[in-house]
Amino acid sequence: MFIPSAIYYEKNILNYPLGQELMKKYESIPKFIIENHNNIPEMRSKSNTEFTKMKRNLIIGVRKTHNFVINHKVSDFLVPYTSSGCTAMCLYCYLVCNYNKCAYLRLFVNREEMLDKIISTANKSDKNLTFEIGSNSDLILENSITDNLVWTIENFSNSNKGFLTFPTKFDMVDPILNIKGKEKVIVRMSMNPEEIIQKVEFGTSSLQNRIHAINALKNAGYKIGILIAPIILVENWKVLYENLLVKLSEELSDDVKKDVFFELIFMTYSYVHTRINSEAFPNAINLYDPSYMSGRGRGKYGYKTSIKNEATNYMQYLMKKYFPNNKILYIV
Repeated sequence: MFIPSAIYYEKNILNYPLGQELMKKYESIPKFIIENHNNIPEMRSKSNTEFTKMKRNLIIGVRKTHNFVINHKVSDFLVPYTSSGCTAMCLYCYLVCNYNKCAYLRLFVNREEMLDKIISTANKSDKNLTFEIGSNSDLILENSITDNLVWTIENFSNSNKGFLTFPTKFDMVDPILNIKGKEKVIVRMSMNPEEIIQKVEFGTSSLQNRIHAINALKNAGYKIGILIAPIILVENWKVLYENLLVKLSEELSDDVKKDVFFELIFMTYSYVHTRINSEAFPNAINLYDPSYMSGRGRGKYGYKTSIKNEATNYMQYLMKKYFPNNKILYIV
């Protein structure tokens, strides 16, 4: 369970029931008032070596941006929702690209306002829309602090139309197993070889626990997806990813394998990651390989086209071998 070292909060969170609950829950934790959750000078001035300590702080505010972004993958819209950032420290985390070393967990207490907009948009549409509510954080993790996911699923069940979806790397799914509204939610579990989880995805659940969680979610009545993501071309990667798919084919339940869909996503890296990781995790694996990667603009790196094409073909081969009857929604 995440116990914050300090709470940084905007004063107006006390105007919301969730804000009051969180302040009471953490009444013994040191607290500091801030003007804006997006700009905390004390945090911005810290060195990269403080990254892991900064991740122990919890920031609580009111979300002011509510713009939906059109999406053409699993969802119709990416929706700003109840949290941003994370307590985990994956070495490739895309949120670090956006927030630099300030990719700590931020909670937003105006959940009623955010969910009302989703329900209103869903019910006005001529078709069933799907809303991605977990693109900026991990809602299974957040739920262990706020119970927001339980609240969200139960209240979204009152919508006449629409679906919610979110990805996760965590196994703490018990609170959402026996609640109403499950048939309107698509949960997507991110999977990687255990060696990569241990060396790269610090602070997340083990592969074994993720498999147990997805089996439990399917058994409870959720729609299920699996992300093989991010695919990282480390040494011996072909063996690692084949072993992963063998394990999934053997240990996922028959109900999961019957209709689970897959998303395959190759790693994107950045100059920001290189700087932070080298200072905050000096003994960690270096994910930047100039012989495999090239620039993708704005300080980002991706695998070179020829290398990625070869890896894509290999992953497609593995998927046909171990999951021939399941759909791959996309490979990027």
